[in-house]
Amino acid sequence: MADLTKLTPGQRTLLQGNEAIARGALEAGVSLAAAYPGNPSSEILESLADSAASAGIYVEWSANEKVALEAAAGASFTGLRAMASMKQNGVNVCQDFICNLTISGTKGGIVLVTADDPGSISSTNEQDARFIAKLAELPLLEPSTPAECLAMMRFAFELSEQIGNLVVLRSISRLSHTRAGVTPGPLPASRPRPYWDPKVAWHTLPTVPRHRVMLEKLAQAGRIMSAAGFNAYRGPERPELLVIASASSALYAGEARDRLGVASRVGLLKLGCTWPLDEALLLKHLASTEQILFAEEVDPFIEDGVKALYAQHAPELGVKRFFGAATGHTPPVGELSPDVLASALGQILGREPATVDPAYLERVAERVAALVPPREFGFCPGCPHRASFWAMKQVLAVDGRDGLVSGDIGCYSLAMLPTGFKRANAVHCMGSGPGVAGGLGQLRGQGFTQPVITTVGDSTFFHAALPAIINARWNRSDFVLVVLDNSATAMTGFQPHPGTGQTATGREGTQLDPETVLKALGVPCQVVDPYDMQATQQALYDAVQASGGVRALILRRVCALVQNKRGGHPYTMSVDQDKCRGQDCGCHRFCSRVFRCPGLFFDEAAGKAMIDPVVCVGCGVCTQICPAGAIQAEPRKEAAA
Repeated sequence: MADLTKLTPGQRTLLQGNEAIARGALEAGVSLAAAYPGNPSSEILESLADSAASAGIYVEWSANEKVALEAAAGASFTGLRAMASMKQNGVNVCQDFICNLTISGTKGGIVLVTADDPGSISSTNEQDARFIAKLAELPLLEPSTPAECLAMMRFAFELSEQIGNLVVLRSISRLSHTRAGVTPGPLPASRPRPYWDPKVAWHTLPTVPRHRVMLEKLAQAGRIMSAAGFNAYRGPERPELLVIASASSALYAGEARDRLGVASRVGLLKLGCTWPLDEALLLKHLASTEQILFAEEVDPFIEDGVKALYAQHAPELGVKRFFGAATGHTPPVGELSPDVLASALGQILGREPATVDPAYLERVAERVAALVPPREFGFCPGCPHRASFWAMKQVLAVDGRDGLVSGDIGCYSLAMLPTGFKRANAVHCMGSGPGVAGGLGQLRGQGFTQPVITTVGDSTFFHAALPAIINARWNRSDFVLVVLDNSATAMTGFQPHPGTGQTATGREGTQLDPETVLKALGVPCQVVDPYDMQATQQALYDAVQASGGVRALILRRVCALVQNKRGGHPYTMSVDQDKCRGQDCGCHRFCSRVFRCPGLFFDEAAGKAMIDPVVCVGCGVCTQICPAGAIQAEPRKEAAA
């Protein structure tokens, strides 16, 4: 990312949504920013980290999202402005602290940014994190453009200090990663000196009176938000149909309305402040029409809120027809689009949007399918996880007791697919693998005989796996813990974590390693290089055959993409065509069909396996799996030197 402090105030520039959020925080005078990486939120903290030295602020990648928000709260208690950013899953991790922080209240402005992922583009779910606003009685802002991201961040810090509570700003994937023109404002000349008044204690007791104060703060926030100008209406005074939309859906709705040529019939109410709802504004517009369509992603958050408001005022408002998720006019899952909303508008108004002949689309699809080679999700060439899961596949097959592998979210989630030999039997949230394994490992006395392996990445090990490992060690659960240590938070952009030693701003931190932690817990531990297939399979087999508690293997090999940046892998690969058995390999093109490294392919004309020199990184693992010994690895001269 770039140093955002170098932008010229008043000079329009192109910014990503996440960059605009970061710039807004800088303009608001943020002093501390913390986060845990996760798409689509990662660039927020990366931008702040690259700007930290120039801005004179503290920025960190935290071990997990709860710790990040707690760090931000600590700064707030001293009067400084602070923020925590995360993807929607991270809101779950810090929910407990959120529900206490909202009762204790805050001092310096503090903002929680959640970057949600409708359509589950880079997530295990498409959870709508707006629930936290209702659950914890917090004000919620939803920008629809990068310019609004910047403006709403500045406003969010001001609002937080006025009400003495946390404020939530919600972005979504399309907004976080889109780019648009933004006009930055000035940066603050100074920041306050942090000081925690020892006479002040931030706590939640007595809870009931403080809960009442929390509700009063939310009502105050509603009044301030109503006057902020982030809610806007465009359209006729008495529209035939009113569209109530938020975030990117407001842009989609506007495009759909223009495409159908119904701007004179359809009003668009864009809500940027979505909790608490502006009741006076909504009642005014509900009274102006008899039909209302909701456009939002993913859950019917606004839809349910407006319907509840309508129910209280139905006698004076009269009969209304509502359209949205409940009626099937908008989908209950996935992203919205101008096409989806144009179709909904057309259904309601009796005006079908222009469409392409389905037969033509079918012909185009057939032609494209013939031109474009099939692609699937897969591990990168040289990925150590491929070797690790190959070892698990072989060992569990030899063991013969239908062994199981529980995992969680990360690059290694692909082990559910052929690229990982379908060797993951359970994949849920970060750190859930050891927790699930801990339960399975307690079933031996009830006749459960299947071996249990659980996998966890090195970043996830520190983020969420330790409580489950401690629990398993305490209660003597029986399973094999495999730490897939590729020395990177690879899935989200190679951000540093406690195991790398580097901090968010590039300075040296204290490097922690999983084996030291595991040994301190009394967990037997062995470090193996997954590229050494024989040693890995032997160590894994011995661990599976053992019993009586948690035992760990750390399969350590740096991520192939990181290794490429460090000068590459050591080998130049080739296939001895005389030794290659081709179709007669014994497993029908074993290397390219079964092992599936993208650097291997089958030459149909020659009937032999081949190495793609452009794709292959030269890790040398495939030399160890070829039954004919046809794959050769020659040391690279530069590597040898």
